[in-house]
Amino acid sequence: MTAPVSNHRKIGFWTCTALVVGNVIGMGIFLLPASLAPYGFNALIGWTVTLLGCLALARVFSYLAQALPDADGPYGYIRRTLGELPAYMALWAYWVSLWLTNAALATGVVGYITVVFPTLQAIHPAVFALGLLWLFVAINLLGVRAGGSVQIVTTALKLLPMIAIAVLGAWVLLHAPASYSAHLPTTPISLKDTMAAGTIALFAMLGIESASVPAARVNDPGRTIPRATMVGTVLTAVIYIIVSTVPLLLIPQQELGNASAPFALLMDRFGGAGFGRWLSLFVVVSGLGALNGWTLLVGELTRTMAANGVLPRVFVRDNRRGAPAVALVVTGALASVMVWMSYSKSLVSAFTFITRVVTAANLPLYLCCSLALIVLWRRGTVRGAVLPAAVLGVLFVVFAFIGIGHEPLVLGLGLIAAGLPLYAFMRLRRRHAAAKV
Repeated sequence: MTAPVSNHRKIGFWTCTALVVGNVIGMGIFLLPASLAPYGFNALIGWTVTLLGCLALARVFSYLAQALPDADGPYGYIRRTLGELPAYMALWAYWVSLWLTNAALATGVVGYITVVFPTLQAIHPAVFALGLLWLFVAINLLGVRAGGSVQIVTTALKLLPMIAIAVLGAWVLLHAPASYSAHLPTTPISLKDTMAAGTIALFAMLGIESASVPAARVNDPGRTIPRATMVGTVLTAVIYIIVSTVPLLLIPQQELGNASAPFALLMDRFGGAGFGRWLSLFVVVSGLGALNGWTLLVGELTRTMAANGVLPRVFVRDNRRGAPAVALVVTGALASVMVWMSYSKSLVSAFTFITRVVTAANLPLYLCCSLALIVLWRRGTVRGAVLPAAVLGVLFVVFAFIGIGHEPLVLGLGLIAAGLPLYAFMRLRRRHAAAKV
């Protein structure tokens, strides 16, 4: 296991909450109303199912943190209940999804920055994206508290446009309530469309587990992680319901579905011309905040897996500021490769498909953690209303697996299979080392 981390290098409730909110609210929410528009009211039903499922999963992570405060996060939760191999498979897929997400965020942020500041178009977009990616690697090399401080600031800033949309929606409701019934969606309600919309919405909710991943770096994890997870998830759920409903009801369905910047369209139409550009600036801030948060998490997760012997031991090494330096640099390099790939014309369509693959890669973690809580309940380690949360978590993951479609699911399973040779190698290496002792 890793050496103890001194308290002055640990993070507390507000940083953990900012990790949850900041990682969940990335760039996807700013395009989500357009993505969900073709589904009409199925989108709101899908949102409801997804948010209820995510609240159940948030309870799962909260209960696990309380029951196993010294387990060093999700890897420890699963390893202590289901075994090492399930823990590795779930966390390997999740680990890959993290640096894939960082690559997608870096390229997405560059697209928005050049709109807000046209003079920056002189910089080659791939070089610009790599610069942003390594900027946040450098920030997190200063230690988890440095990355956590940046996360608090960017999370506070990214909430401002969400509040603006909510205020605008309330203002229209008071002054022109008929606007909400003038362009009602016409798509029929169906189970298929509800499941599809719910799966799209789930991608926007990925990150509810963020407070539990750096558990070894959290002050009083048994108390801090559950509180931060629930507060962050509930806050995000309320925000998402509001900002998804307002555009759906105020903008004609087909127009909303074709909008490249739905929130900017809404602000320009009901708030005044020019407001949309300012909103784009906050999209940049939101993307940068998510990039920082996921960089912090992928470094901590890499360190945790290495400390448990399923990744090379070199990833455990911390620098003098307590940051997992080798882990951050290597995962930054992997994300950099994906950034270059994303600018290859032959791979653009495949790279946009990553969003659904990333969702598929997250589901094994959610499933295994829900099953881990059921195991703890059967052992008598936990009591109370934990079983309903765990069962709901399992049912929601099954719902998401069905809704995500065949191809992303197969690719997600392929990610897991790709990591098995490394697991076998590391296991043999540990046995060989033990035989020598």
